[in-house]
Amino acid sequence: MKVSYIAIVIGLAVQSALAVPKFQPRRTSILINPDAQPDLPSPQNARLAGVTPANAGLNLNDIQGDILIGMKKKKELFFFFSIDDAATFKSKLSSDIKSLITNTNQLLSVSTQPITAVNIAFSQAGLTALGVSDNLGDNGFKNGQFADAANLGDAGTTNWVSGFAGTKIHGVFLLASDTVDNVDNELANLQNILGSSISEIHRVAGAARPGNQEGHEHFGFMDGISQPAVQGFTQNVLNGQATVAPGELLVGETGDSLQSSRPSWTTGGSFLVFRQLQQMVPEFNKYVANHALSVPGLTAQENEDLFGARLIGRWKSGAPIDLAPLRDDVDLANDNTRNNNFTFNHPEVPGFVFASNQTDCPFSAHIRKTRPRADLGSENTGHHIMRAGIPYGPEVTDAEASAQQSSTDPTLERGLAFVAYQSNIANGFEFMQEAWVNNANFIFGKSTPPGVDPIIGRVAGSAAETPRDISGTDPLTPTKKFSLDVEFVVSRGGEYFFSPPISALSGVLSA
Repeated sequence: MKVSYIAIVIGLAVQSALAVPKFQPRRTSILINPDAQPDLPSPQNARLAGVTPANAGLNLNDIQGDILIGMKKKKELFFFFSIDDAATFKSKLSSDIKSLITNTNQLLSVSTQPITAVNIAFSQAGLTALGVSDNLGDNGFKNGQFADAANLGDAGTTNWVSGFAGTKIHGVFLLASDTVDNVDNELANLQNILGSSISEIHRVAGAARPGNQEGHEHFGFMDGISQPAVQGFTQNVLNGQATVAPGELLVGETGDSLQSSRPSWTTGGSFLVFRQLQQMVPEFNKYVANHALSVPGLTAQENEDLFGARLIGRWKSGAPIDLAPLRDDVDLANDNTRNNNFTFNHPEVPGFVFASNQTDCPFSAHIRKTRPRADLGSENTGHHIMRAGIPYGPEVTDAEASAQQSSTDPTLERGLAFVAYQSNIANGFEFMQEAWVNNANFIFGKSTPPGVDPIIGRVAGSAAETPRDISGTDPLTPTKKFSLDVEFVVSRGGEYFFSPPISALSGVLSA
């Protein structure tokens, strides 16, 4: 019996395909790791961090990878979808999708990272589409972000991406890798698996900024420095780093105020807040240049840089102005054992009055409005989030920089794909945005009302482009008010999701 050449080729091809391992080990990480940001624990340290004689620690193999990792992705795609055929979707979720979902342990070592990390989360409308009627205990999630727009300070929803309007989005895939091709290939794989059971509603493609801007957001400031340490995950807590119970971020874990009433299948999940925040970079740069300070001994450029730093609370390098009040200090910025070690209070300085002194850092500075530290007497508990966003859109073009105006070309839109995880949206993101960021009187008990957060703050109910007043930005005249007559950040909408434990994908969610 003769065997044809074609048969031999086919046979060898099949053998070759079977010989390819399902997992191809990586040589380079899909994550960035700027010196200024807190390091991730090693897999061994993460496993040991929460283990005590009475506690087995967090199940990092069941917690989706994005929740505790933070702002460290190189490339990331947010693919928002609706579920059109629930029966098929649930079948594929259990049989095919679950095995593709990346857990926390996998991301902690290059040797176990997949080519493309995949996570999934569902809106309330998505859970309803899947036939899940359990009350997860979060009203913000239940009602959706569209209903929350006014409370968040959005000037209506006319600027919102149409896909975010209403409750048509059922879920989101988060795909992260080190190349766009890897992300696109994995998305094609997911779409092939799910077929017509889903439809695309919207997508946002993010990427770490190029070169020495890696880790910086589009205004140019290093981001992700002030992430909390998580009990049961972070073993080496840095100086000045807030330590939170895992239940502040993870549903059903120790520290979750609603732990006893959560459905058991939700333990280890987290509520994901997504916001597409457009950044008007040329306008921000123009405003900073036009309001340069006049501090003696500083050059014109240094006074301009100082004004921008006092809006944020950090220099572009990430160095905090509370420790470097006049000039940037790159060495301080790159030392993550020092760049977070401050409280805004300086009792060591003779005559320092905490209620009125804004010499080092204004009360209105962005990082002070979002984490008040000693302004609350001691580090706050219950209002922490884990930020996991990424910049999106291209760099500012020469034409935009010259005109000092952002282009209206939608392909040139840039900003932050804001992601925040917490176990309770009302205590986390909503509280920070509504009670602190948008509250012109917060921080309370100060001699001068600070005004809203100059970067992301808006007075709820105000129309677009309504001027916002802030004070304290000029260290020589702290009572001087600055009118912010341009919005540096424009909300393009978003949604609230639940990122479930991986085990639920073949359990309640696919039943």
